[in-house]
Formats: sequence, C-alpha cells, structure tokens
Amino acid sequence: MSKREQSQDNNAPESLGRRGFVVKMSSVAAVLASGGALTACGGSGADLNGEQAAFNYGVASGDPLADRIILWTYAKTSTDASVDLTWQMAADASFTTVLFSGKVTATKDSGFTAKVDATGLSANTEYFYRFTAPNNAVSAVGRTRTLPTGNVSEVKLAVFSCSDYPAGYFNAYDSAISSGAQFALHLGDYIYEYKDGVYPPAATAVAARVSAPPNEVVTLTDYRTRHALHKADPYVKALHARMPMIAIWDDHEFANNAYMDGAENHNPNTQGPWTARKAAASQAYHEWMPIRTPDASNLLKIYRSFDFGNLLSLHMLDTRIIGREHQPDRTINAAGLDIADPAFLPYAFNKNKQLMGTTQQAWLDTQMAASKATWQILGNQTVMGRVQLPASVLVTNLSAASVTDYLTAKATPAAVQTQAQKDLLDPAKNPRISYTFDNWEGYPNARDAVLASAAKNKAAGKKFLVLSGDSHNAWYNKLTLADGTQVGAEFAGMSVTSSGFEEIFPPALIPPATLAGTIKALVDDINYIDTYRRGYMLVTVTPAGAKGDYVYVSSVTSSSYTTTVDSFTYAG
Repeated sequence: MSKREQSQDNNAPESLGRRGFVVKMSSVAAVLASGGALTACGGSGADLNGEQAAFNYGVASGDPLADRIILWTYAKTSTDASVDLTWQMAADASFTTVLFSGKVTATKDSGFTAKVDATGLSANTEYFYRFTAPNNAVSAVGRTRTLPTGNVSEVKLAVFSCSDYPAGYFNAYDSAISSGAQFALHLGDYIYEYKDGVYPPAATAVAARVSAPPNEVVTLTDYRTRHALHKADPYVKALHARMPMIAIWDDHEFANNAYMDGAENHNPNTQGPWTARKAAASQAYHEWMPIRTPDASNLLKIYRSFDFGNLLSLHMLDTRIIGREHQPDRTINAAGLDIADPAFLPYAFNKNKQLMGTTQQAWLDTQMAASKATWQILGNQTVMGRVQLPASVLVTNLSAASVTDYLTAKATPAAVQTQAQKDLLDPAKNPRISYTFDNWEGYPNARDAVLASAAKNKAAGKKFLVLSGDSHNAWYNKLTLADGTQVGAEFAGMSVTSSGFEEIFPPALIPPATLAGTIKALVDDINYIDTYRRGYMLVTVTPAGAKGDYVYVSSVTSSSYTTTVDSFTYAG
C-alpha cells in the first residue's frame, strides 16, 4: 500500500467535468512526485488580523500504520484567509513533551480542511494530538494509536455503517467510545445525499435533526456542507477524538445505488454529468475524512490494506464505485417481487457482472496470499452471504401461507412428498433468488472469485472473516462455496440510524422475532439475523476466534438510551 497522502492543493472548481478531474489529479500527483509537503498549501503567513481561527469540527485521525497516521482538522476565520497550523503529538493529553510536530495549512481550495501524514511513530503506541493556529487558537485534543507489529494477542474494532443524520441520534458512536475498542471502522454511508424530508420521510425523521444543505447534495459545496453537518455532531466529534478510524465509502457518499457509470438517485438531465458529481463527492470525502489516499492520481481508488502484526490483515474494499457494473434497481417491496418483470429477469440470472473489477480482485488475491497473518478480514460495503429466498415466498412478500408451504415441504421426507411439495423444492421450478441484487447476490461470479481465494488461504491455514454494512440489519452468516463448503463467516452490521426491514415489514403486522425466525428458517447460511434494531458491532479478534458483539441501542429518536448485546464467536 502506498504511504502517500493526497495533497490539499485542490484547485478544482466546485463542479468538475471529466477533463477537469483528470487535470486536477495530475497536479496532485506532480506535487507528491516532486517531494512537496503533504499539506494544504497556498496560505500566506498572515496573522489573521488578530482573529482566532475556529476549529468547529474537532479533530480526527485515521488509516493507522505501524509508523504513521493521518491527522485531520478544519480551521477557518470569518474570512477566506488561509490558516497556517501547527500539529503536535505527545504521549499525554497535557502535552508535557511534544514528540512530533509540523506545519499544515487550511485553505479555501481544501474547504478549510487540513490533513497530515505524521510519520516516524512507534508501533502499537497511543498518542495524543492537537492543532494550533495564530493568536493562541487551539483545537480539541485527540487520542490515536498506531498498529501493532509482531505477535499480537487481541484487536478490538468498533464497526459502523449507515449513519443517516435526520433518522436519529448517533448513539452508537457514543456507546463505542467506552466499549474498549482500539480502532473504528466505518463501512460506508457515513453521510446520505438526500434532500431533507425524503429519507427518512418527514413524518418519521427526528425533528431536531435537520439536514444541511436542505437540498439533495450534488455539487462540491453541497457535499462539503453535508460532511460538515456530520462532523459538527457531538458524538461524531467525540468518537473521532477517541480513536483512529479506517473508513470506506458506500453509495450514499455519492448517490443511492451508485455504480461506475451512474446511480439510481442521479438524473443527468437535471443534475448534470455523473462524472462531475462523482468527482465532487470523492473530493469532499478525501477532504473531510481522515483517509490516506492510496493513489493520488485517482481519488476513486480507495481500496487498501492494514496489517495488525501476525494476527490479522484488514483489506478495505470498494465494491461500489470503482468497478461495479449496473445492478437492477428492483428489490422486494410491499407488493412482493415480480420475477416475471422483463426489466428484472436479465439481471437476476446474469452471473458475470463485475462488482470490484478485475484489477481490484487481483490485488485482493495478492494481498491475502502474501499476508502472514492468521486472519484475513475484509471491510466491505454490502452483505456477502448467500441470502436467497424461494421465489414462491418472494412473490408473495413472505406471506404466512407461502412460508408454511415451503417449510412443510422442506421438512417432509422425500418418500412421502406430494408433487406440489417436490415442485416447491425443485430449483428449476422454484428458484432461490436474493431479496436484492444490490449486494453480492447480484454479482455471483464476483463473490465466487473472492470465496475461491478464501478457500485457498484456508488450505494454507488462514482464517477468513468479512465485515459488512449497507443493509441496515444485523447478520451473522456462513460464507460457503457453491457446493456448501464453508470457507469463512460474515459479521454484517446494523445501521447507526437508518431504518431496516421494519420499513417493508411493519412490526405491527409481522413481529420482528417472527420475521427473523422465518428468514433464518428459509436460508440455511444465516446463523443469526436482527431486522429492526440499530447500533454497531464490537469485533474482538484473537488467534483462537473472532467474537462479534452486536451492540444495540434502545433508541435513536432520543439521545438517552441503553444498550443490549447479542454475541457470537467464529473460530475459523
């Protein structure tokens, strides 16, 4: 993995066409190649006329390695003047002895964000950091840590996804601060792009949680403003100040159900070219997230790996933007799934669509094969497990009669099955189909390639675990080859705030426990599912096993909450 960082000399206009995006990236690469400082350059050394810069969005750190880490902040005065900053790292929160320091500048071109790749650090070490500005302005103090090397006995990860601001309070972030987690993972949908009142609808949104900007985000200014809204949240500030984050994007950092060439929630006739929107979204993401850029010439390339000594290698994937081909926009809804729809059928049985792209797949194969760690863990956007339901059940939206008929047929010995029951169990007559093709189910050959690689590594003594988000529901799945051989497991997390299956199956009509039990009975590879609660996963990895604590918060409509935990361990 590259140890370079994106330069903050971002001179692109707010709306970038493809040519402008390429030119901008070329200039970034040139700065890095020439040995330029990894800072937001372009500021004068002005004293700001006595004004203190405001660190309105706190501090953050991310993408830790054994010897370096990204430090992030935002600093601005009442004008558009550049703000020259000093960053400092120390062994204690009082900064008794400053161990490392340097300069960085927050400029208008970078949206007044600033990032630095602090190098020369000691492995497996906790540090405190802060930024200072002229006229005695000082940021909040953050705590971070580097990755361990050598023999590692345990790593704790707090794993999040799908944090929709108007849907509720980020209580999951608050809970994780005191969880004992050493590192945070965000698997995407850190922000959402929707116009206020669209998702969630105004009737179910939390009144005090109003989106900014109120319109759907499309331009660079829009995306910056939406990121700022999240960074201003007190629980977001506190989480970032407490531990380093390793993050990847999903679709809503761009637009719903995004892929290489477009998105379900993008209209080029009214919102301009997808390339321009994609460029604006990716630039804002790199500006506002504490992410190290693997390839400064291509901001869309964010897949990268992290080694936690001999215990685990974490491979963060992009299954959304860089290689994904268009998937059907069709999912199950209140009317069921119309599998006879001509718009649906070509996708349902096309196994060859790309999800990661061949380049990223080859990279992943190489990374896992070369790793010496016991655990190979994927940080990934969407559910990978084989969540396939009988078509007879899907077309009736899991009606009680269809479920009973299928499960009765499944439990009936073959010798005494009726012809109707045999037909229900015949995949040619009653195929098993995913409830959505936005996840790995829509890209079966791509999934098979990953699982084949996992099988090879398992034969070499390595263990395989996938961490997923996106679905808003909690899953613990077996990961199996087409012949049923298990090669790994999946901990897929519930959302921080976004609603789950209760949108489709109201609890008043189908109690959540009944729904979860039904889905689990219908799908052999599901060990556990929760369809209605919000929270995060605390994943503890040791040589002997990976423990997934599914931490649920009692409420997202109030900042007062309690937690409950369901726990499972996969030995590998």
